[in-house]
Amino acid sequence: MGMKEVNMGKIWEFFEHLDEYVYVSDPETNQLVYMNQKALKSYGFRSKEEIVGLKCYEVLQGNSAPCSICNNEQLRPGYFKEWEYYNPVVKTDFRIKDTLVEDDGRMLRMEIAIDCGHSGDRETSMDYHEMEAAMNQAIRVALRQETPNQTLEVLLELLGKTMEADRTYIFEKNDHGHDDNTYEWAARGVIPEKDNLQDLPPEVCDQWYQKFAGNQNIVTENLSEIRDTDPEMYEVLSRQNIHSLVVVPLYDDEKVIGFYGVDNPPAKYIDFASEILQIMGHFIVSSIRRRNLVRRLEIMSYTDPLTGFGNRYAMVKYVSGILPQTKIGVVYCDVTGLKRVNDEEGHSKGDQLILRACDCLRGTLKEFDLFRIGGDEFVALCRGMEEGELYREVEELRTELDRKKVTMAVGAAVNTLGAVGFDHLLTEPERRMYQDKAEYYRKSGLNRRRQ
Repeated sequence: MGMKEVNMGKIWEFFEHLDEYVYVSDPETNQLVYMNQKALKSYGFRSKEEIVGLKCYEVLQGNSAPCSICNNEQLRPGYFKEWEYYNPVVKTDFRIKDTLVEDDGRMLRMEIAIDCGHSGDRETSMDYHEMEAAMNQAIRVALRQETPNQTLEVLLELLGKTMEADRTYIFEKNDHGHDDNTYEWAARGVIPEKDNLQDLPPEVCDQWYQKFAGNQNIVTENLSEIRDTDPEMYEVLSRQNIHSLVVVPLYDDEKVIGFYGVDNPPAKYIDFASEILQIMGHFIVSSIRRRNLVRRLEIMSYTDPLTGFGNRYAMVKYVSGILPQTKIGVVYCDVTGLKRVNDEEGHSKGDQLILRACDCLRGTLKEFDLFRIGGDEFVALCRGMEEGELYREVEELRTELDRKKVTMAVGAAVNTLGAVGFDHLLTEPERRMYQDKAEYYRKSGLNRRRQ
């Protein structure tokens, strides 16, 4: 497939004979569309025609796949993203400026790289290069894990070990707008803090989020720096024996959903740690998205969509976790008259009847786990319940049903899995429920077949 010709014009001509390296690529395809004379010569090309259709990561980085450090998603027209990088192909340090430019109706990535030679700290440059390679390997290892949770845990571990940090972690916003430490890796001898860092009120990390909103990372080389400017955070961190840290925000569709970071990395990593973490943040967010999808699918597979109660599969899973000799209080319920309501008034009215019945179950059987196992059938289970307590709960349920004018047949019994097994767990409560239903029809004189 041929590439669309780029109209060089005066704009590209301006860069032709600069001493800086200039290249332009299509961020959608990663194909090179332009390199100035300096870049062409350094990378071993004699003309611009030779680069047409080549991938930028193949030519510039010697990679067979897109670079983990690619910052295409961070670029905006009119703004430059500045960073430093050791290029393994031309073997030199670069100070780089990236942006997006428009050419003939499409957006292109333009990079200007200034050759810093070897005058800088070679050890630091090599550390960055080695760190990048290590993080690429960490991502490959993490991707081989079976679940998104395992992926995130492995990634934090490899990140922590590579950066020689005390702790690595991920914090996510919960439903209340507070911060939860959802994942953590701690080095040997370092006390884990995850359990102590749940539901943090907004004011604790407020200054961090203010910086995140301005697209800033948190780089603290010495904790004493924030003693006066952010005393609340200082107290939280000092209690954890943290003296330095690097933290970057996690973005999902430009919304900050949390942050992740490293505690007490060596000074030699501080300068470029935020760049590495920022790049890896995209991968972390992708894994969080996959985790959330798995959770939603799991909820859907075990939850009745109308009532929010567990379904039959959820009940089987629940019972499988109960020890054989544990007493289980079982309440078996059937909504009487649902078929008639559906037939005569419509299924929306039938759904309303079911939801009123659920309100009664939820309001009275508060210690029970609730399941909808059929169209009009519900089961409530409670471990460790004695018969006397069970029957008191059932009487409260009957009172609430009368108050809300909901007719339900109810049967209850206490069983143990060891005595009867799962297949027969519901047998006695179901039998008593049908007795209750038959008694209702006998007293009311209604035609049971129409109900």
